[in-house]
Amino acid sequence: MSRTESASLYAIVLAAGAATRFGSPKQCAQLGGVTLIQRAVTAATGAVGPSIRVVLGAHAAEIAATLDLPADQVLINTHWAEGIASSIRLAVAHLPASCQGALILLADQPYVTGPSLQRLITLWRSAPDHIVASSYHAVIGAPCLFPRWCFGELSELAGDAGAQKLLARHFERVRTMLHPEAAIDIDTPAQLAEQRASTISVPEESVLPGIKRPL
Repeated sequence: MSRTESASLYAIVLAAGAATRFGSPKQCAQLGGVTLIQRAVTAATGAVGPSIRVVLGAHAAEIAATLDLPADQVLINTHWAEGIASSIRLAVAHLPASCQGALILLADQPYVTGPSLQRLITLWRSAPDHIVASSYHAVIGAPCLFPRWCFGELSELAGDAGAQKLLARHFERVRTMLHPEAAIDIDTPAQLAEQRASTISVPEESVLPGIKRPL
């Protein structure tokens, strides 16, 4: 990835939630010897290099202590209890003027990787005026890549609905990419235990090119 390309695209890792269903900061829980937050940060940096913003909120100090990131890459959302929209607003407000796209990913999708995010980026670069969203198990959602023309609307989101409103509002400008790595998320200790006990492998042949389709 060239320096120009890296500067034009930033990744936003959303990790501000209280993880009430998990009962403790799930961002610090380990899978395969690596915390969930570090897995997400590694995936993000593998896709866009240092052009990332990690949004913390509940348990911010505890989670930040597990990360070795420059201060300008970590944002503290003091309004995290409002919901995911507050984290998106904060992150977008801290993107530089050079940023032409925002790749939003979650800290609890442990099998999302740099290469899988690169597929999203490649699809977006082929049509940079489109939103690119992940598709898995009849879901269209995160990780998602939003071009700059979406930033104003992302900055106006409210509540816990996240960016799904934009996907619905602009469905004619949404492209989707089959992203089986994103199908698994961790919300409870039981789900984490299940993944620790399993040997998840996503076959490359299950990854198909992105297609444009409405929600």
